Parts: sequence; structure tokens; C-alpha cells
Amino acid sequence: MDPSSSLTFAIIGLVVGFIAGMGCYRLFSKSQRQAAAMRQKLLEREHQIAEMKSSVGSHLSGIYQRLGNIRDEANQLEQQLKEDAAEWNIRDAAIQPSLDFSGSHSAKTSPSTDQTSAPAIPRDYADGKGGTLSEDFGLKGSQAATPQPPRY
Repeated sequence: MDPSSSLTFAIIGLVVGFIAGMGCYRLFSKSQRQAAAMRQKLLEREHQIAEMKSSVGSHLSGIYQRLGNIRDEANQLEQQLKEDAAEWNIRDAAIQPSLDFSGSHSAKTSPSTDQTSAPAIPRDYADGKGGTLSEDFGLKGSQAATPQPPRY
């Protein structure tokens, strides 16, 4: 065989092509495997998320049921408290402010709205009326007369 013959070039070209093909296959095959692995991970994560959503949903429905039970028990306790208050003829709104005594019959009257209103703001809270912590406390002359913007 002559080294410059076309058969030698064909064989060398075939071997180089075969090696280049194997290298390309190896590179593309590896990326395909990585893509398949990533798809598998994605499917696993989606499955985990679906399981988590279902478990959270069941957890929330359980909490909702327990909350309903607590409300029912609170209503029963309030009804029992109303009955006991009516039985003992208790109508003191300071002790029991949330009870409705419309069903009970007693000679006492409920306190007026003046007594149950919110308490006045102490002077220390500087509500603008000259409390000890107000901005103009202790100032003299024209400094106290200049209006200041409200602070929130």
C-alpha cells in the first residue's frame, strides 16, 4: 500500500470520522441524560408540592372544624353564664360587660352610657391641651404661641 493512495485516505478519514462521531455522541448523550435527570427532579418536586398542598389543605380544614367546635362551646358557656346570672339576679355590667340581660327580670337598672364611656386621656399624654409631655410645656412668650404641625 502506498501512503498516498486514496484507500489509505479513506480508511484514515473513516477512523477519524468514527472517533469524532463517538465524541459528539458522548457530549450530546451526556446533555440528554442531564436534561432527563432535571425533568425527573422537576416531576418529583411537583409531586412533593402537590402532597404538601393536600396536607396543608387537610390541616386547615381540621383547624376550621376545631374553631367551629370552640365557637359552639363558647356559645354554650355564654348561654350557661346568662342563665346563671339570671338565676342569681346579677346585672352588674362592670363585671359582665358583654352579657345581654334582656331576658332576665330584675329591679336594678343598667348603668348609664356616661359611666361606661371610655376614660379621658391623662394630661401626661400631650393631647394638645397642655399636658406635661406636650410640646409647649414650660415654654414662655411667643414660642408657645406659634402653631406647630400635628405629629402622628
